[in-house]
Amino acid sequence: MQTSHQKINDCDIWLDWAMELQSIAQNGLTYTKDHYDKERFERIKEISAEIIGKKSNISLDTAKDLFCNESGYQTPKLDVRAAVFDEGRILLVKENGKWALPGGWVDYNDSVRSSTIREVKEEAGLDVEPVKIIALQDRNKHNTPKYAHGICKIFVLCSLLGGAFQINHETTESGFFAMDSMPPLDSAKTTSKQVEMCFEAHDNPDWSAYFD
Repeated sequence: MQTSHQKINDCDIWLDWAMELQSIAQNGLTYTKDHYDKERFERIKEISAEIIGKKSNISLDTAKDLFCNESGYQTPKLDVRAAVFDEGRILLVKENGKWALPGGWVDYNDSVRSSTIREVKEEAGLDVEPVKIIALQDRNKHNTPKYAHGICKIFVLCSLLGGAFQINHETTESGFFAMDSMPPLDSAKTTSKQVEMCFEAHDNPDWSAYFD
């Protein structure tokens, strides 16, 4: 009998294969000049999306949106997460019933610094100043569930300048929490180990950035 752990591992293997196929196809489409090769690479992208659709709980249309809407050489997306402290407590924001460090995608015309400032302002209404990089992590090595595309998570230690929570379309609450009183976390965005890492970086003036 196949255990649930075995089923998860099998799904991870299929996801890895689909991601590799998609990467090969996208990179091939970027560099090939041959019309027939382009058709073959487009089909490989479709197959990778079909694998995801079959082996995950997302629809085929969603899988195609993830796999088939980008061009150019494939690289991971950048996701910034701000670590903002006040009186020994860390800032978290609530979205869809769970909590996470404020953050989001680095826009094409933004830097890591400006994206961090923008995300904290949008999600928590606070003004911050980025101070140092805490860590750069391969998301799929630390967060669950595993995603069908690569993401580099950048954790940024920030100093608090001021501001107050503002009603917005992304988050419903914000608050500062001690390490021993964490609310339910959204493991897709923030884990307890990642929060603990941010506390360690905040308490250690000689912290060196961690990276996978």
